[in-house]
Amino acid sequence: PRAGHAAPQAAVRLRVADGATVEFDDLVLGRQRQDVARAVGDFVLRRADGHWAYQLAVVVDDADQGVTDVVRGADLLDSTPRQILLQRALGLATPRYAHLPLLLDAHGRKLSKSEAAHPLDPAAPLPALRAAWAALGQDPHALVAVETVTQLLAAARDSFNPAQIPQTASGLAAMHNDPGANAV
Repeated sequence: PRAGHAAPQAAVRLRVADGATVEFDDLVLGRQRQDVARAVGDFVLRRADGHWAYQLAVVVDDADQGVTDVVRGADLLDSTPRQILLQRALGLATPRYAHLPLLLDAHGRKLSKSEAAHPLDPAAPLPALRAAWAALGQDPHALVAVETVTQLLAAARDSFNPAQIPQTASGLAAMHNDPGANAV
């Protein structure tokens, strides 16, 4: 370091023991297993810039809030075993996990704000909500008679079947801004 400047901090990592394997039952994808030592190795808890890393932050935040169920995209499936290792090391409860297939654009990219995905049309949200319902493998006929978002949410709550969610860690094509694709 230059005179008058402190040496940069080193990152703080969790040492992952050889053979540290985590298994858990995903509510959508079924039994999951990862040899964390092989797949990931030691991982960062606090970055060299002093900020806490995502894995530790999410584990502590979920525990602090009493989260019992985590539902998120399948792109985060490989983070779950690290989080379970941290939960065990900290003596925290492990929530149930469900990883949903991602919605992809025509080029196979994940739809997200960072990729400029089209937002829901606030003046006409039903086509996008119906498309999301279908992408989750749910019966489109359950939503035929709905005319408002409130009616759609009530019908979806009454007829949602988690067993129908596609069991894939890859994505599903999304056409939520293509009105012709959303007709039921």
